[in-house]
Amino acid sequence: MDRFMNKVKGKIQKTMDQIERELTGGDSAVVPSGGPPIPLDLNNPATFFRYRKQRGVNLGSWFVLERWISEAPFREAKAPGQSDLDVAKGSNAKSILEQHWDTWITEPDWQFLAEKGVNTVRLPIGYYHLCGAERGVLERTHFEDHYDVFSGAWPRIVAALETAQRYGMGVLLDLHAAPGKQNHDSHGGTSKDPEFFHKSRHRDHTITVLLTLIRLLGNRYPHIVGIELLNEPAPPSDGDLKSWYSEAIRAISAVDPTIPLYLGECWQTENYAGWMKSIQPGVPNMLVLDHHLYRCFTGEDTQTPADDHAGRLRDPNNATPQLFGRVGSSMVIGEWSAALNPGSIKYDNDKEHRVFANAQYELYERTCAGFFFWTYKKGEGWDNGWSFRDVQRSEVLPSWIGGMRGRIPPDGSDAQRRDAAGHAATGQLINRQASHSGYWSTQSGNYNFARFGEGFFMGWNDSYAFFRSVPIGAPVPEIGFRAEWARRRSGDGYWEFEHGFNQGADAARHDYASNYC
Repeated sequence: MDRFMNKVKGKIQKTMDQIERELTGGDSAVVPSGGPPIPLDLNNPATFFRYRKQRGVNLGSWFVLERWISEAPFREAKAPGQSDLDVAKGSNAKSILEQHWDTWITEPDWQFLAEKGVNTVRLPIGYYHLCGAERGVLERTHFEDHYDVFSGAWPRIVAALETAQRYGMGVLLDLHAAPGKQNHDSHGGTSKDPEFFHKSRHRDHTITVLLTLIRLLGNRYPHIVGIELLNEPAPPSDGDLKSWYSEAIRAISAVDPTIPLYLGECWQTENYAGWMKSIQPGVPNMLVLDHHLYRCFTGEDTQTPADDHAGRLRDPNNATPQLFGRVGSSMVIGEWSAALNPGSIKYDNDKEHRVFANAQYELYERTCAGFFFWTYKKGEGWDNGWSFRDVQRSEVLPSWIGGMRGRIPPDGSDAQRRDAAGHAATGQLINRQASHSGYWSTQSGNYNFARFGEGFFMGWNDSYAFFRSVPIGAPVPEIGFRAEWARRRSGDGYWEFEHGFNQGADAARHDYASNYC
């Protein structure tokens, strides 16, 4: 046993040395025995922003307006008065919108989000909000005559990016309103019928808009965690959407092969998860599935008590937890809330919202790569279902949603850190390796148990690289997109490496939480 222990310690030390070189400008990627990896730039801060677990909030109705959230900007809108275009066609549109943009989210709001542990915001924008930097985005669209109204949006979006960066927050840029409108809702930018899937020029123009967005941003903002290609698309068929997604992905990856691309899945999670997995090996960008979960709209939602909604989300045998367990490491919950239909409330409003909201939060923490509450605030009245500010003030959700919060530097002297981590990892690996090899040795098939060990080392050490990447007191970053991270670190899809990687990451998290939080 001592001989084996020394061998394991040597392997851990070797792996630590290699990862330390990566983080300080040495090797560009670890090359385990399974083959050459797809490179990850561990010297680039963007890598940590993009692959960490995203614990976020939507900044809804800041740029893409929704009347039920913010009533004031619609006060002079043209009928039916439900969309950005209706506001633009009304009186005093420029001054009304610019006042709203300047007051809806301000410094105290960013401070509030940071205090609650939010590490990323999802920022819904419309293509017309780019016109201040590139007027051509408006050509042959419903917004073509409204350049003066929207030209001031882009500098304010840039200011929002810079403020988020100052607070150490990531930003997911969400194309909420595309040319031609991709769904039937007024948050698609207009109150008109959608034309996106019926006219190819809208689909082509949307790709141009996305490429323009990437060109405008360049590489100046490492905290941009990704771009969502379309919000809640409503295609005539899956084939139509998948075909357009494929075209957009090819165009974007040719310009920027590093930016993660978020894909809405039309509430057909298993379908799109399988399709995304099938194309990911040929795509340099990380692909992320975006699922929106609400339980307040359908007839069944209305008839289901809040406690039952929560119970289904907590039941490991229920369809939703089972599904998230299968695909969650490549998925974020781009929108969710504590909102319930009044028909679901049976005895105590705050308590039932609390039970339901926490069932969601715990499920997403356990299974998904990230989540974004919809929405940060509402303009009028109190709402402990939809407003994150009110949800926090009524204690419907925990006051801190940022995961671990480091309180002690995980360093000490370099030698002490390495020795402590080496001993902890050694003990964990011995037990887990024995369990892994003991079970699979009894099963028919060909196995490479060394790959489990390599994955474990990588999961442990990469996790600690994430933990150490922010100041003490900030939300501690954790690897969120584990399946994709492990695939790129492994260099192949060998399941034993990923199995070991996940166990190493879990063990490192437990070790860090026990010793440094």
